[in-house]
Amino acid sequence: MTKAEIVAEISKQTGVDREKALKVVEAFMVTIKDTTAKGEDVFLRGFGTFTTKSRAAKMGRLIKENKSVVVPAHNIPFFKPCEDYKNMF
Repeated sequence: MTKAEIVAEISKQTGVDREKALKVVEAFMVTIKDTTAKGEDVFLRGFGTFTTKSRAAKMGRLIKENKSVVVPAHNIPFFKPCEDYKNMF
């Protein structure tokens, strides 16, 4: 499902026009990205938690150049679904 399809479905279910639904979806995504970028978690009861995970530095390989390189420590975004959501599958 694409963002456009999500906007269309929200518009259909709520009766709100597509432009307003698009603004809400985009604001939702920006809020999630900004909050997790600051290192804070976003918890949506009945859906899941958006958070960041820390990855430690590690050794990697550049196969084409046959070299070892250090992959620096970094954070990655992570979504953990709630139990009800996981049990749907």
